[in-house]
Amino acid sequence: MADPTPVIDDLRAESDELDQLVAELSPDQWALSTPAPGWTVAHQIAHLAWTDRSALLSVTDADGFRTLVEKALAAPDSFVDEGAEEGAQLPTAELLASWRTGRTALDRALRTAPPGARFPWYGPPMSAASMATARLMETWAHALDVADALGVAYPPTDRLRHVARLGVRTRDFAYTVHGRTPPADEFRVELTAPDGEMWTFGPEDARQRVTGSALDFCLLVTQRAHRADLALTAVGPDADSWLDIAQAFAGPPGTGRPPKEDPA
Repeated sequence: MADPTPVIDDLRAESDELDQLVAELSPDQWALSTPAPGWTVAHQIAHLAWTDRSALLSVTDADGFRTLVEKALAAPDSFVDEGAEEGAQLPTAELLASWRTGRTALDRALRTAPPGARFPWYGPPMSAASMATARLMETWAHALDVADALGVAYPPTDRLRHVARLGVRTRDFAYTVHGRTPPADEFRVELTAPDGEMWTFGPEDARQRVTGSALDFCLLVTQRAHRADLALTAVGPDADSWLDIAQAFAGPPGTGRPPKEDPA
């Protein structure tokens, strides 16, 4: 993506939508448990604020970001949770202000980044467009957790195209973090968007294929739902195995969500 402006605009829109969900919450609602074990609504927003600050550091201070990575490597199992816990202890007005300030600064830094620049991250280095895509993916995923805690709907939009594209592009990364060799051949991915449009990725004649709902694919690669509960079809053994390990986020393999219990 040569011009990062469209995805940066969509990141802002996704963040604003989540902001509308939490802006007027009561203290009791900030303390509601979300599907992430041990995380309240406050933890979810604190994590986004913390990650936005990390991304801003990556874009504006590579040496400072390397120091942050060293801290993460020293405590890989607790680093993310500690950041969320620290932010969740703030007064909610201060937490909300911190998140807004951080994401505004990141928005400005991404828009003014030199063309072609690449920035360090916990996974491979990223361009401004890739960084914005990753932030949009995570913002959307955590917004789902917040909406779940509040018992409200979070309708899908065409911004999911960025999440779907990222989910496809991170196929090889998912194999690598599981200690497996990625398949040599590309896959074909065909997804039905929220508005009924078809989003396609990969060669049309690929033998390994994934088809289904774009929303469900995005839920899969962000590990917000178990594969068994999603309307996705794999053709070919490699495509099938990918759906068991897919993840669009950096870092070690996630534990994912358990399948829903059969009401019967």
